[in-house]
Amino acid sequence: MSGQDKARMRTIDIVLCGLFAALVAVGAFIRITLPTQPYPFTFSLQWLFVLLAGMLLGARLGAMSVGAYLLVGLVGVPVFVHGGGPQYIFRAGFGFLLGFLAAAYVIGLLTEKLPRRQDGEGSHGWEFVRLMIGAVVGLVVYYFIGIAYYYFMYSCVLETPAEWGLGIAIAGCLTTFLPDLALCAIAALLASRLRPALEQVR
Repeated sequence: MSGQDKARMRTIDIVLCGLFAALVAVGAFIRITLPTQPYPFTFSLQWLFVLLAGMLLGARLGAMSVGAYLLVGLVGVPVFVHGGGPQYIFRAGFGFLLGFLAAAYVIGLLTEKLPRRQDGEGSHGWEFVRLMIGAVVGLVVYYFIGIAYYYFMYSCVLETPAEWGLGIAIAGCLTTFLPDLALCAIAALLASRLRPALEQVR
């Protein structure tokens, strides 16, 4: 590969990272607030774009795109569901944003590592299945980090009993799990169609 080709690849990667960082930010504004008690939980399309970032960009670039989104929000741009700024790390729900970062990496890693079937009968079905495997594992990672951070904030920072905070997080996750699982299937279907075209461009 020539130096010009390498430079073109780097430019494409930067553009794709920026695009997915923007999509994750847009996803924060496409949301439904669920009336869970005592605190409402929010279901948004951010998870869909995190899934696609990992599936289409791979582990390194997928995590970089989500990391860029987090940095933009932490410097003060209101791209998170409830605003932005460095103080956002003290919100109990910030762990779910960290979960996005870890999940994008895990999904990308599994997408890269799971074997691909050559063109032929059943290849498209297997592509969906292997992307879905990565998505479900990423969903577990995302929820685990989100709930763990929730517990940490309630036990070490906030005055509310940690067990109550953990109960809130689990109740909220049970409310949003099925919609998020549906987004996993949608993302796997989209990525199975988009990956061949994107691989040609890159």
